[in-house]
Formats: sequence, structure tokens, C-alpha cells
Amino acid sequence: KKKLKISGRELVSVPVQVFGLEQLQVLEMSPERESCLRYRMELLPREISHLRNLTCLYIDSNNLKKIPAEIGTLSHLERLTLSNNSLSSLPPEMGALQRLRSLHLANNSLTELPAPLCQLRSLTFLDMSDNRIHTISSSIWHLEKLETLLLLFNSLEILPQEVCLLRNLHTFWLGNNYLRSLPARFGELVNLDWGYNYCSCNFEGNPLQSPPPEVCSRGPEEIRDYFLSFHRA
Repeated sequence: KKKLKISGRELVSVPVQVFGLEQLQVLEMSPERESCLRYRMELLPREISHLRNLTCLYIDSNNLKKIPAEIGTLSHLERLTLSNNSLSSLPPEMGALQRLRSLHLANNSLTELPAPLCQLRSLTFLDMSDNRIHTISSSIWHLEKLETLLLLFNSLEILPQEVCLLRNLHTFWLGNNYLRSLPARFGELVNLDWGYNYCSCNFEGNPLQSPPPEVCSRGPEEIRDYFLSFHRA
């Protein structure tokens, strides 16, 4: 079989037999989202490196405290979901996952991202909601193909200017942080679906002053005009 789902309220570890399934492509060890369950696995074994053909690895809603460096050997991995765990850090080896397109990190305890993550050139989805992140390394903005970036419910105070280089962003959620201002070139993110999808860009719950919330809600042109008015002055 190329797809395997392991389930159970008392799940605390990966059965050793799994690591012999070398042709496995999809491994799921997460409860159904609607169930509100949480499994008990605290450690992803280093033997995960044996599953070299994995393209999808789902380990949401466990109690993971650490991801082994061997995760970086899964060169075919395209989707990795680690939301709702107890992660406070990520191994820099994750930067070797060159085919990764979707990375879910919501509701953990992360305070920073390792710089090598800037090597994830094909990433198209990054979810870091509710992670209590205080700063973002400018290296993350090398994710040139990023289309969806969710940073809601963190502790961000500043967005680096480099965020304006993510020209492929279609969805960008920044709600419930501590942002008082946006980068002056923020209006250049013209691929955000401002006019058609109210969820495409969200600033709610921030003490924004520059530009004020009413300007942000009008879209990129208003934001560009707002900052241009300062230069003219």
C-alpha cells in the first residue's frame, strides 16, 4: 500500500513495522479535524528517514516536542502538517525539503524559524497561526513561490520590507498581532485578492496606525497612495 492512516486516542508512537514500508507515499497520524481529539505522540522517530518515497506526512494534533534532523532526508516530501503540537523549534535540516509545497505549523510554541527554511523554494502554503512568534527572519522572504501565508494570532510587532517581495501571495492573514505599521511597499502585493475575497488579506486585531485600518481595507492602491502622500509632503 502507498497510503497508510494510523489512528487511536492513545497513539503514543509509530509502530516499528511502518518503517519497513519503503514504497509508502502518504502517512497520516492525525485525528479527524472535526473530532477535536489529540493524540499523545511526543517524538517522531529518526527512522522516519527510511520512508524515502513519502510525499505527504500528516502529524497534526499530537504532542510532538521535537522533529528529528532526519526529516531532511525525505526528498520527495510535498506536504508536511505539524499543527497543534508542542514544538518550540524546528531542525535546520528542514531546509533540504526542496519539493515542499505546503507546511502547516499552526498552534505550536515556535519563537523563530531556522534560516535554512529560506531554501524551500517551492513552498506554496505556510501556516504559522497562533505560534507566539515575535520576529521573522528576512530569509523567509526567499520563498518566492509562496501563495498563502497565515500568521494570525502571533506576537509580531514588525514586518520586514522583504515581505513585499512575495509577489505571488494570494492570501495573507496577519490578524491579532501587534503591528502598528506596514512596510511602505506593501501595496505592491497586487496579487492579493483584495476586491473579490474578503479573506485574502486580514489585519483585524492589530493596533495599526500607518496606514490606519480604514485605508488597509480599501486595497493596494489606497495603501500605495497613503505612503506616496508622505513622500510628496
